[in-house]
Amino acid sequence: MADQRDLAALIEQYAQADGTHEICGPGIAVVRESRPSEPTHGVFGAAVCVVAQGRKQVMSGGATLVYDALNYLVASVDLPVIGQVVEASPETPYLCFRMTLDPDLIGDLILQTGGEAALAQDAGPLVGAMAVSEVNPPLLDAVMRMVRLMETPRDAAVLAPLIEREILYRMLLGDQGPRLAQIARADGRMRQVKRAIGWIKQNYAQPFSIEELAAEARMSASALHRHFKSVTALSPLQYQKQIRLQEARKLILVQRLDAGSAGHAVGYDSPSQFSREYARLFGAPPLRDVARLRGRPEVVVGS
Repeated sequence: MADQRDLAALIEQYAQADGTHEICGPGIAVVRESRPSEPTHGVFGAAVCVVAQGRKQVMSGGATLVYDALNYLVASVDLPVIGQVVEASPETPYLCFRMTLDPDLIGDLILQTGGEAALAQDAGPLVGAMAVSEVNPPLLDAVMRMVRLMETPRDAAVLAPLIEREILYRMLLGDQGPRLAQIARADGRMRQVKRAIGWIKQNYAQPFSIEELAAEARMSASALHRHFKSVTALSPLQYQKQIRLQEARKLILVQRLDAGSAGHAVGYDSPSQFSREYARLFGAPPLRDVARLRGRPEVVVGS
């Protein structure tokens, strides 16, 4: 029976350089990193990550999740996190398969699995946006067949969508089934939280009230605050602050704006408040932080 070593050998064929390498179409990729990384801030989108070799951790809301060749990570919403490859070397690099989660496809699968009606129930409180589960042989086999499609690119356009469905199906039947069902339900609380998250990401530079955001999410203010925090471990305003600071960091690093201009662009009126909150999140004031970043390569967070 195939194991993670076989998957690692396959990934190495198509990821001979460090970084993220798209395979079989948008949303499906393999990742290689040949050395441990420093903690890297970013937004982890809704995806599944299956590690073939090495180990990585993500930190969000005071919690730390570690995933390695025995476990896979599922993220259900876009979440500000700190990611770090903690086990990798040039001889045994960190190798990972990543696939974006499609809510519509998950919903279609739930309908097809009529006998699995319990998956579609949105009972009980929402759980956190990220979780780790043990990799089982059927899931590993489906992931391997997806990566192996790179050997026959002509087949990928036809077979990749079928294997994507199988990967989601295997996850639905495992520990992550209820979580995936929450992602898919058009009328579920998870969708409402995701609607609020999407609004914040589009309007992060603008002030808002919890009542305005609740109206966008189509739920009461108290329900939004409760469910938003249960999913993200952040309040809506804390989430907005992290998105603002990450966007400001990009402006300083990539567009070379000065700290004051970057802070103003993301919605800060007070330069001193911006610098103080930036240092609290990233561990150093803007100029010193960016100088450090320019001295090292960045690692993709969501993989």
